[in-house]
Amino acid sequence: MSKTSIDDQEMPLIAHLTELRKRLLRCTVAILLLFAGLFYFSQQIYALVAAPLRAYLPEGATMIATGVASPFLTPFKLTMMVALFLSMPVILHQIWSFIAPGLYKHEKRVAVPLLISSIFLFYGGMAFAYFVVFPIMFGFFASVTPEGVAMMTDIGQYLDFVLTLFFAFGVAFEIPVATFLLIWVGIVDVETLRKSRPYVVVGCFVIGMVLTPPDVFSQALLAIPMWILFEAGLICGSMVKKREGEFRGDADSSEPHPGDQPPASRP
Repeated sequence: MSKTSIDDQEMPLIAHLTELRKRLLRCTVAILLLFAGLFYFSQQIYALVAAPLRAYLPEGATMIATGVASPFLTPFKLTMMVALFLSMPVILHQIWSFIAPGLYKHEKRVAVPLLISSIFLFYGGMAFAYFVVFPIMFGFFASVTPEGVAMMTDIGQYLDFVLTLFFAFGVAFEIPVATFLLIWVGIVDVETLRKSRPYVVVGCFVIGMVLTPPDVFSQALLAIPMWILFEAGLICGSMVKKREGEFRGDADSSEPHPGDQPPASRP
């Protein structure tokens, strides 16, 4: 193989890596800028996140810090995670900018609303956990505390607990996007998912049982929204399948769209 042909094969890879590095740097800068702006308010941010638990602490009880550096490191960690969550639109935009040149027109028409909806669904899941699930959950924990036991939660353990729940509810609320993608890509069809509805409902309640306190009401607060979101994804997937012929017509067009050039072709 000649040196020229080798260079022709290496250049696209180099161009992709250069573009990927640029996108990653922008994501990192966005996170660091948000973190720098929020760090001054780290104590207030932690107090806000701890409010659902503190509202149910017994009179005179407080949260505690068992680690020497916990009073500093715990709010620091929380602020970094908040900066990461808030920078999600920027991160997803950079991901979109990286993959968009390689997509067809019909794929772009679907991908853009999909990215936007995934952002709002993730934030919606976190908000649902904070405003609905946390008060019920911590109220339940406070009510079952044995007599003679002081409820004094460590701030580090509390942060790890709520971050896990924030992420779990954020991901759980992405069910419509996942359902839509399964249908759109062709991994499963609408009829198969409809026939699997009983198993999906059972799975939602199993997940609710694992992620929430052991009471039926809390489990239903997660399972029922997950089921509704699954049905929403099923409806959206059915609507897209009805327009499949139109999308295939665009994809089979012999004239490539100017936006379909891969990143390697950029100057």
